[in-house]
Amino acid sequence: MLPRCLPGLIPRRLFSASARMASTTPLEDVMRDKIAHAFTPSKLQIRNDSHLHAHHAAMAGSVSRETHFHVTIVSDAFESKMQAARHRMVYALFKEEMAREGGLHALQLKTQTPAEEQHEKERKGKA
Repeated sequence: MLPRCLPGLIPRRLFSASARMASTTPLEDVMRDKIAHAFTPSKLQIRNDSHLHAHHAAMAGSVSRETHFHVTIVSDAFESKMQAARHRMVYALFKEEMAREGGLHALQLKTQTPAEEQHEKERKGKA
């Protein structure tokens, strides 16, 4: 299986063998597609944290294994936008998935511009 978070790799569902099989991560696949089309990110990481929240009262009776995600997006589309505006942009993409019963319940977002990501790398390199 190919990693899902490395830029420049072809998503695994595009390979012919896996294209014939039903995806085991349909919501994550939709998220990846929507983010890629909306923001053309230079970096996109999606981590499914649903298993960490399965014991919460709000998840009682839910059979979905795709409810909680941590998403990191680095994109020029966030240039000159405050964090709150960036998050609203992302949440707007998933309005339908969040409204659906057993759908997306929570997103933890990290949104940066390429310059912000570079600055963070440089800062961490000096520490």
